[in-house]
Amino acid sequence: MFKSIGRGFLAILFLLFLCQSGLGQISFPVEKHVLDNGLTVLICEDNSAPLVTYQVWYKVGSRNERPGITGISHLCEHMMFKGSKNVGPEEHARIIQANGGIDNAWTSFDMTCYWEKIANDKLELAINLESERQKNLTPTLENFTSEREVVKEERRMVVDNSPFGAVFEQMLNTAFTAHPYHWHVIGYMSDIENITLDDLKDHYGVYYAPNNATAVVAGDVNPKEVMKLVHKYYDDIPAQPLPPKVGTVEPEQRGERIAYVHKIAQMPAFMVGYHIPEFGHPDTYPLSVAARILFTGQSSRLYQKMVYQDQSALQVAGDCFLLQDPGLFYCFAIMQPGHTAEGGRNTLFEEIERLKTEPIDEKELQKAKNQLESEFIFGLQSVSDKGFWMGYYQILLGDYSKLFEEAEKFQQVTVEDVQRVTKEYLNEKNRNVVVLVPEMPEEHTTTSESD
Repeated sequence: MFKSIGRGFLAILFLLFLCQSGLGQISFPVEKHVLDNGLTVLICEDNSAPLVTYQVWYKVGSRNERPGITGISHLCEHMMFKGSKNVGPEEHARIIQANGGIDNAWTSFDMTCYWEKIANDKLELAINLESERQKNLTPTLENFTSEREVVKEERRMVVDNSPFGAVFEQMLNTAFTAHPYHWHVIGYMSDIENITLDDLKDHYGVYYAPNNATAVVAGDVNPKEVMKLVHKYYDDIPAQPLPPKVGTVEPEQRGERIAYVHKIAQMPAFMVGYHIPEFGHPDTYPLSVAARILFTGQSSRLYQKMVYQDQSALQVAGDCFLLQDPGLFYCFAIMQPGHTAEGGRNTLFEEIERLKTEPIDEKELQKAKNQLESEFIFGLQSVSDKGFWMGYYQILLGDYSKLFEEAEKFQQVTVEDVQRVTKEYLNEKNRNVVVLVPEMPEEHTTTSESD
């Protein structure tokens, strides 16, 4: 009981700290600087613990690729750990860990991020290491060939041998016919196999420039001292010509598309996706509320209907897949034995139609908005979380301060807004369906000599 009260009290204090002038008004101090070479630097001083996160965000992801080199952004991320002029292969992570820190990286459709979390008196070490591999990466044919095999195995694990991974890739292939979101971040196997070391060096040279990057520092730091270190390690990295813009716009979809994935699996499943606007568009807020009401969490309409009442599904989930360019409103469900994906889809469509025709109750609306707001606010507690959202908004919207408006925008959503966006976007001609058709593994029999 005491622990529960204590955690609740701390949560209230945190909310009071963030909410300055009314519901949804979130703010914490951030300094923004831009070096002469174009590097954007965001600094958030947070003295709650003697820790700091250092993150470097690059505006490059699978969105910036083309057929023939799909997956190169993710492969480049792997190669950034394979050594530079002054740091040996895998030494970056070992140095950080030896100094009590942790580090990692990830690649998405729109961006690539490298990060460290370490004691604040080790910040210079992290800045030194990140600047080193940004300007002095030295990939060799040997470690490139080896790491390419690692990425191929990763592809097999997350896509080729995963029913959900295969369904997700097919959804991308089906929903996006022209835009680079057509392919999975990890790329096609044939492209991974055929990417050359020169391809990778060219990609690194174009996109890993300071004027295509944002450095984020959040934690127990002095901003003036941070900038001294940033200037020390980054001023000698020259700016490069801006990367080519992604000009392809996904054409308007004019009819439902259905695809089937035959895969070894135990249960049938399906995924449905509707085209929606890009991250930051005003309509994404009521769409997020609609997703929350329909299928996010065990109290959602679809979960209650399909998992509890009908017992037709093992799992139902969905959300808005928000990207730099228009993304998807999606739902994924795994059916129970004896129930079909077609039946599950019909239940989903019925609930979507009900959302269009029957105004939702104000209490249900407020619950969804409160959940979205509170999750966003509590997702800003740690220095790593603050750093993440600062970098995310800076990369996608070009303005980190937009994150301070997020919670309020959820609270501004009305019943009419939810009905309007569901009617506009969640319609049959804008719908993509991928059905997982379970197959049994082939039986391999052997005959002994005695037979």
